[in-house]
Amino acid sequence: MTFKLSSELVDAAKESGDAIRKKEETHRMAEELLLALYYLVYVTELITFEITDYTQKILFGSLFIPMSLIPRRSSSTSRYWNINLEEMMEAGVHFGDGTRKWNPKMAPYISAKRKGIHITNLTRTAHFLSEACDLVFDATSRGKQFLIVCTKNKAADSVEWAAIRARCHYVNKKWLGGMLTNWSTTEKRLHKFRDLRTEQKTEGFHRLPKRDAAVLKRQLSRLETYLGGIKYMTGLPDIVIIIDQQEEYTALRECITLGIPTISLIDTNCNPDLADISIPANDDAIASIRFILNKLVFAICEGRSSYIQNS
Repeated sequence: MTFKLSSELVDAAKESGDAIRKKEETHRMAEELLLALYYLVYVTELITFEITDYTQKILFGSLFIPMSLIPRRSSSTSRYWNINLEEMMEAGVHFGDGTRKWNPKMAPYISAKRKGIHITNLTRTAHFLSEACDLVFDATSRGKQFLIVCTKNKAADSVEWAAIRARCHYVNKKWLGGMLTNWSTTEKRLHKFRDLRTEQKTEGFHRLPKRDAAVLKRQLSRLETYLGGIKYMTGLPDIVIIIDQQEEYTALRECITLGIPTISLIDTNCNPDLADISIPANDDAIASIRFILNKLVFAICEGRSSYIQNS
């Protein structure tokens, strides 16, 4: 009797294990199908980027996957920014942070979970990126000035290249507290920076004692590191573009205090309510950051061309 009972327990355990494996496989297939569906509706241009509050539930065995119902594309779109879903996926824009560290306010921007990380809804990303491109185009066409902020070491070169190409101001090394809210002090530092640059170009350092010249060179090097990207900025920027909201929180709070409009790249661990336009995307991968910057820079360049033609 004991042996028979043990056999039944073993059989029950095997059935339970098979059921768990089937459920995990079903979940994986459902996530892949959902991502494939996003890709299909995007590339065939059957939908717009707007997503309504209505939710359709698809049943896969005992697993329900919520999916937002997306309306058709409007024919009144004024500008087209060529935001391609396949390129976004290749750049890893859809990869979010781990499921253990996420902000519940990001739930509307998350489409699935996969291997312990959240997957960002790329249709929402494309929608808000398109909105941001429209905003910077309109602002640049009216002669507005931009500031790009990203102090990640691995993204410093990409930010500098993008800012120079778009002729924007930038901060890519370290955000000095009060850089905007205490603008009078920042302006004094910029005047000092310009004076030192002028003195260096005119070889004024050679007329000083070596010790004094070394001190001024160290000051110039430090100012170049922290203020080199804003050396031509004569006033507060009209719009600030922030890459990685968590890393640049101080800069974001200063913009909010001063009422400066912000465009922020946010991952799944960020608060989407802080910036004026929040673009849900991967803020860790260089390819993802470059993709977002390239689209914004292109819109800025187009707006500047329009401004030059109309002036």
